[in-house]
Amino acid sequence: MMKTYKELICELDHILKVDENFDIIKRELLVQGKQLSFYCVDGFVKDEVLEKMMEFILKADLSSMEQEGSFSSLSSQLVSYVEADIQSDVNQMVTAILSGTILLVIEGYGKGILIDARTYPTRGMEEPEDDRVLRGSRDGFVETLVFNTALIRRRIRDPHLHMEYTSVGDVSRTDLILCYMEDKVDQDMLKRIRDIISEIHVDALTMAQESLAEALVSGKWYSPFPKVRYTERPDTAASNILEGKIILIIDNSPSVLILPTYFFDFVQEAQDYYLPPITGSYLRCIRIAVFFATLFITPIWYYFNCNPHLAPQWFSFALIEDNGNLPFIVQLLLLEFGIDALKLASLNTPSSLNSSFSIIGALILGDFAVDAGWFAPEIILYMAFVALANFTQPSYELGYGVKFMRVMLLILTALMPRFGFWIGLILLCLILYNGKTISKQSYLYPLIPFNWFDFKMIFKRKKLHNKSR
Repeated sequence: MMKTYKELICELDHILKVDENFDIIKRELLVQGKQLSFYCVDGFVKDEVLEKMMEFILKADLSSMEQEGSFSSLSSQLVSYVEADIQSDVNQMVTAILSGTILLVIEGYGKGILIDARTYPTRGMEEPEDDRVLRGSRDGFVETLVFNTALIRRRIRDPHLHMEYTSVGDVSRTDLILCYMEDKVDQDMLKRIRDIISEIHVDALTMAQESLAEALVSGKWYSPFPKVRYTERPDTAASNILEGKIILIIDNSPSVLILPTYFFDFVQEAQDYYLPPITGSYLRCIRIAVFFATLFITPIWYYFNCNPHLAPQWFSFALIEDNGNLPFIVQLLLLEFGIDALKLASLNTPSSLNSSFSIIGALILGDFAVDAGWFAPEIILYMAFVALANFTQPSYELGYGVKFMRVMLLILTALMPRFGFWIGLILLCLILYNGKTISKQSYLYPLIPFNWFDFKMIFKRKKLHNKSR
């Protein structure tokens, strides 16, 4: 049964608690003997926009408009703003108001007109701090959904580009956009992602993209490797869309999710495509080599130091006999955890003190630690390389996945000096082999199942071909 104007106003006032919430604005107008009420959230609507709409309505001939027919006809003549929609469901009205939309309710009707004139607070679209390039665009995603979709539309001017809206969270009702190319996306994967999102029942996505990733991808607890790739660069997001992948854009987050994500996707970086193909391919190979070095350099050194008779002749110079005051495994683990402690301390250090903190940290983990007998100089060298090498790839999550596997190899080698390293290597391969993407494909594609063309693209930067030639 359709509500009357007074019933609708009373229900809105009760749900929104207009008298108690200082930021919920209710503005009443009397136009030609008819009562009109505006509802909006202060801070989401510019005063100038609201004033112009009221000025237009006050000058309008409301009586003649009502005589011409339906409420939709009245709405099309009365509301001069671009985006307007008629809504009769109170819950939908409330959600729209709290999202920043203006609601106009007119006496004599049990419906409302939703006017999308919101303006969210936002920051500048600067280049992301953790994914910089020497050349290329300097813009980045921000926390406002509409701005982020516009940055992608600016790069892909094709009618096949779809921006599909939904919301997640029973309390937060966080806006979410599925962005994909209709003619390139895997339709089965798209349907699967839609179904998973529709089945998510949580109060709120408190941690934005990370909360959504945990709800979307049900990874095995023992696998530390990320199943979702994030980016704050619109050019990276656009290139993945053109490759047939799906981008999830979350309101209030400057990071978007790229799905599906395979293990070898993390070797790619925007920097590769802003340099000539041979230079981009070289940098990619260096990145892969450094990745394996960070994973294996300390476990291999420790393995051969525990088994010097198995070490090749050319590697004998790296072996040391003096444990010092602490066993090698204790030194390695202390440095592994100590570097993370320094990272956390650096994050909480004011920018003006960062340089001082870096000097103190270098002294603590340098000469002072060696002179005090805590660490061997060789171990300091290897762990310094590992700490620096982690910055060659932009994925923070992958860096910690590699770290956990490296610590596992070290601990197993300490427990079983002869076979522990090889057991750890088998466990590492099993963890990667058993991994699945959101589309239920192998995490190690294109290695498993093997695809030669896609596999060589891991090491080689693809060149753009002119179709006219």
